Amino acid sequence: MDNSKKNNVPMSSPEINEEDRQAVMEVLNTTHLSMGPKIDQFEQAVKELTGSRHALAVSSGTTGLHLCIRAAGIEQGDLVITTPFSFISSTNVILFEKAIPVFVDVDPLTGNIAADQLKQAIRDLNRGGKDASRWLPRNLPGKAGRLKAVLSVDVFGQPADYDSLSPVCEEHGLTIIEDSCEALCATYKSKLAGKFGKYGVFAFYPNKQITTGEGGIIITDDDEDAAFMQALRNQGRAPGDAWLQHTYLGYNYRLDEMSAALGLSQIKRLDHMLDSRAQVADWYNRYLQEFPMIETPHVLPSTTRMSWFVYVIRLDKAVDRDEFARRLIANDVPVRPYFLPIHLQPYIAEQFGYRKGDYPVTEALGEHGLALPFSSVMSEAQVEQVCEGIRKSL
Repeated sequence: MDNSKKNNVPMSSPEINEEDRQAVMEVLNTTHLSMGPKIDQFEQAVKELTGSRHALAVSSGTTGLHLCIRAAGIEQGDLVITTPFSFISSTNVILFEKAIPVFVDVDPLTGNIAADQLKQAIRDLNRGGKDASRWLPRNLPGKAGRLKAVLSVDVFGQPADYDSLSPVCEEHGLTIIEDSCEALCATYKSKLAGKFGKYGVFAFYPNKQITTGEGGIIITDDDEDAAFMQALRNQGRAPGDAWLQHTYLGYNYRLDEMSAALGLSQIKRLDHMLDSRAQVADWYNRYLQEFPMIETPHVLPSTTRMSWFVYVIRLDKAVDRDEFARRLIANDVPVRPYFLPIHLQPYIAEQFGYRKGDYPVTEALGEHGLALPFSSVMSEAQVEQVCEGIRKSL
């Protein structure tokens, strides 16, 4: 490789073209900057993409998940099963309602919720007593309520094992909230991610498959809950309410018109961008074969379409991940640990009494995982440059 042609490789880059810029400028040349036609058009495009009855654009994936928690009737003391291997928002939205997150460890290959542990946790929690206590946090803020929902996370763009997850949730009357914020258009046995729960949520942060800057969208087939969430995102103003009339306690969780216009423009190129991301992942898989100390991402046969969000390698235990990361950064290769376990985040550990060793698989993935530079606009030369930095750093 010609060193004179090397450039710094960005950690991630949104794919923005002239059509995207024009779409945003068209909105800026109107008087409709909020609650205008672009929101409706963007929501319609997502409905057509997913085959959902309803799509509700919101200000972020986090706000989308929070509205789903509200729509599911999660209240103070209620139990919601989720995993500690995720972005922090999937736990925060439970805490917003003073409910109790019940963590279940994850599958070591995918990082998704471990189906066998989930089944056991549901049975034990419904049974109560000593069986339930093994799943609950050491420090409970009062008496634990009823188990009401499972918030599953489709980690890094790969759907969870819904053939195992869905039947046990249905058997026990539990609502599935599907956090597909990283998995737009991923498929599990040819069915779209986001369609396995009562609600699914996608996010459009700049490092996602498509971007609206900030933003997210909820999909659901439930008419009543869709109307409720639509009211909540707009300060609690229900359909039929007069101006400045508010039926519910709500929030300003709306997406603006400029963001919706960008999303509407981007969604036209979604397949192209997903294919480009898959190509970058393929380049990485090929170049990284020479490094026996590096484990590349596992894509299960049940994942009939991987929606590549990030590219996270796992390092052999003999490699000091943090020192390796420092060397990579010194060689102009930006990297990030992915994820830091939620149960060890300071405020979570302090509130609930979690400690190291509670969720060993999550902790191992957090200690040995490293996200490499990744985006749909990355070139093969840039992938090769990253791998050259890896070669030097190892």
